[in-house]
Amino acid sequence: MQSIPTIDISPLRDAEHPDRADVIAQIHEACTDIGFLSIVGTGVTQQTVDEMRACVRAMFALPEARKWDQAITRDNYRGFIPFGFFSPNDGSGTADKYEGYKLHQEVAATDPIVAECPLYGPNRWPTEVSEARDTVLAYWSQLDEVALLLLGALAEALNLPPKTFQDAFATPMTNMTLLHYPPQAPDEPGFGIHPHKDTDALTIIAPDPVGGLEVQTRDGGWITPDCPPGGFVVNIGDMLELWSGGRLVSTPHRVVNRSGKERFSFPYFAVPRHDVVVEPLLPAMPGFNRPSVHCGHWSAEVWRTNWPDETADQDTPELGTIHS
Repeated sequence: MQSIPTIDISPLRDAEHPDRADVIAQIHEACTDIGFLSIVGTGVTQQTVDEMRACVRAMFALPEARKWDQAITRDNYRGFIPFGFFSPNDGSGTADKYEGYKLHQEVAATDPIVAECPLYGPNRWPTEVSEARDTVLAYWSQLDEVALLLLGALAEALNLPPKTFQDAFATPMTNMTLLHYPPQAPDEPGFGIHPHKDTDALTIIAPDPVGGLEVQTRDGGWITPDCPPGGFVVNIGDMLELWSGGRLVSTPHRVVNRSGKERFSFPYFAVPRHDVVVEPLLPAMPGFNRPSVHCGHWSAEVWRTNWPDETADQDTPELGTIHS
């Protein structure tokens, strides 16, 4: 594919819909070819997205000192990510040109699962943006439903039991990163986010109207998703690629904001429950050879190796790696 298809997924909600099988086939084709698709018919209203975008803008408009008061730490991977904090994990290139706010699955501090995996727990919500918690979690819950629809369709397309993937998302490690990309000068080196593959199962994002997201094609070129208003861009992550034995494709992508405008984004990353082990459920495709991944360990390693003085070791999963 040299373009990213737009698919109306509304028939997935009706087991008897005459177009359901065709929609599943379209999703499967996109996910086994370019690994990206645009979707409409999600049931998520434009008003919901607009309210979410306004909330994200308000969070990044807070004074710098207040944002730093809520900055992420080694012990708490929640809160404000300062501008230019992270660079490519291999240490190459310039720091990515964004600031962020990290949110994980909202779980009460007293929930027993917090003792099993420290990446569960309550998020940090800025008191100055009083609507932040309700707005974000309402949006999040609607994308949970969209993700489960897509996971069911992909299982069916691969001739697996329909709930194979869905069952792995009971008390998931799904997370979101709120992002602000200042405009880059036309000749400015570096990226908003450097080329990478997502390490989750499935990513869902409401594209910012200013653009900037670019997807790599099989021939090494870069294209921009053509997503209609009210639609979402979806991409396969390394976990679904691994589950499918390499059939579903996790594709490199990047962000370059040369629009001259501020760009705001809030990707949703679907990640299974912490004790799920992801391994091929089908015979591996020729040349596909990746080790199994323990979701809790993988998530902890993603966080640990983001710090500039930490490096990957032999026990660090290779998810997200772009192989030459």
